[in-house]
Order: sequence, then structure tokens, then C-alpha cells
Amino acid sequence: MLCALKPKEINQTTILVYSINYRIFARKFTKRFLVVIKKKNMATNRTFTMLKPDAVEKGHIGAILEKINASGFRIVAMKLTQMTKADAQEFYAIHSERPFFGELVEYMTRGPIVAAILEKDNAVEDFRALIGATNPADAAEGTIRKLYAASIGENAVHGSDSDENAAIEGAFHFSGREMF
Repeated sequence: MLCALKPKEINQTTILVYSINYRIFARKFTKRFLVVIKKKNMATNRTFTMLKPDAVEKGHIGAILEKINASGFRIVAMKLTQMTKADAQEFYAIHSERPFFGELVEYMTRGPIVAAILEKDNAVEDFRALIGATNPADAAEGTIRKLYAASIGENAVHGSDSDENAAIEGAFHFSGREMF
């Protein structure tokens, strides 16, 4: 039995709690079995990226994807989507105690994003080098953030910082059936 509650006891709050619990379970499951997934796919290395609302609003999707492709990455999953407030709060939960958290959530929900999973040898490290420093003023010439980011707050693109986070972040946006 999925739920031990009686129909009278089910309301919007209990449904939300169960929804959040399923997401938490999915993240923990992904994290726990990442080692198994890595061993099965040693030949492939993947990272997760998001083109943020500022990059989408300014029409930089094509140019950024062209730069990603020219750098040898293969796109195995991609979609244009809109993050809800709950999505943004969960995705960036690691920053929830930081003073900029509220602004980050507002920024990430103000417009559509492009979520993608990329594949290449040494994907995480190579993609971090391609996007450049978080602050575009500190980013190297030719990097995505140097070319397309306006500020540290609106820095055009997100890139996973580890293989583990790439798997977790990718699973947040894509099911296994959505990857090619």
C-alpha cells in the first residue's frame, strides 16, 4: 500500500510532502548507485549544464551550443524548460543559507532555461574550463562566461562541479528515457 492515510486525511500538504519525499529518495538513490553507474560506463563521462534565463533571454542559445559542440562535447539530452520556485529551491538547496539564495531562486524562475547532459572524456573538468570563472570579470578570454555573461549574478551558464553532482543534477532534470 502506497499510503496509509485515509482519504479524509489527504490534503494538499500531505501530497506535497509525499512528492518531496519521492524526490529526496530519487536523489539519494542516484547518489548511492553512482559508483555502480560509473563502473558500468567507464568509457563515457558526462556533465550537466544549464543555460540560465539571462542567456536564453538574450538569444545566446545557438552561439553557446555551437561553442559546446566545437569543444568536442556530444549532447545526450537537452530540453527547454521553466523551473518552478520549488524546483529552484531544491536544485540550489546547497545555497539555502547564503544571503543571495532568494535572489538566485527569483533569477532562475524568471524565464526558461536550457538543461543539457553533455558527454566527452574528462567532461566535468573540460566543461568547467570552457565556461570560465563564476565572475565573468575573472573569466579567461574566449570562455562562455567571458563572452555571454553580464555579471556574477547573471553568469549565463551552470556547469556541474563533480562527476557525482553531474549525475544528481542530470537526474533532477532528465529521466533515463530522455538520454540518447
